[in-house]
Amino acid sequence: MSIAPSQRKLALVQTSCSGVPSENLAKALARIGEAARAGAQIVCLQELFRSVYFCQAEDHDFFQLAEPIPGPSTDALCASAREHGVVIIASLFEKRAPGLYHNTAVVIDADGALLGSYRKMHIPDDPLYLEKFYFAPGDLGFRAWETRFGKIGVCVCWDQWFPEAARLTALQGAQILFYPTAIGWHPAEKARYGERQHDAWETIQRSHAIANGCYVAAVNRVGHEAPGGGPGIEFWGQSFVADPAGRIVAKASADREEILFAQIDLMTIDTQRVHWPFLRDRRVEAYQGITQRFLDQQPLLS
Repeated sequence: MSIAPSQRKLALVQTSCSGVPSENLAKALARIGEAARAGAQIVCLQELFRSVYFCQAEDHDFFQLAEPIPGPSTDALCASAREHGVVIIASLFEKRAPGLYHNTAVVIDADGALLGSYRKMHIPDDPLYLEKFYFAPGDLGFRAWETRFGKIGVCVCWDQWFPEAARLTALQGAQILFYPTAIGWHPAEKARYGERQHDAWETIQRSHAIANGCYVAAVNRVGHEAPGGGPGIEFWGQSFVADPAGRIVAKASADREEILFAQIDLMTIDTQRVHWPFLRDRRVEAYQGITQRFLDQQPLLS
């Protein structure tokens, strides 16, 4: 069966993580190779894949997990991209300078070139998601990169709840929005709130696909982690890919390590946007208030 030039094969690497960064990096590299041998062209790893999700506790020792970009992990990932001819999206704990750290995703082209970084813009501070202790807010803006297999944009986890982030990335020309993620249940809350929490997470991202007429790919981890003691987090997996109509075209399990593959067609983006012309009908002259924290007084149209 022939494959159209506009078709692409995505791979989302959903795994559990150990407390040993070298083991997690080795696992990721092995999965990238496995995905490439199965025909994947773009491979995305989950948020902070080199370690357990350490932000459950405020512990200065965890800053030792950070590394510069470029650095050892990007060197290994660039070599893997070059060896296998695949685009790689990877989320890392970046040490930008002494005392200055970011939650950063890198985009590596299929020739091994490090195209650039996206620093997570929205930093949560919730029970067991104590990221403000570790990460400064991103300052690179919302970006998209032209790769061998399409123009892609990346946001990270908490960013996925904000329609502004998806919109501004799509306006950069992104055909696929990738969301490396580490999200799960507080075990004591799962029975009461678990279903609605997961449904909201999936729904908001499918909405980004619809509103922007692009593909959305969210990759999450699995397993139970409690690096700071206490009840920990049960990560809910269920990585997925949604098409420009918001339909889920591929979805992973809730509790297994796996590589989720999705065959997509970039021509679908143009077709969807022609028939659902949201970008055409935007009233950009009426959106001044979007840059305000809250509108105590409705701005007037000029």
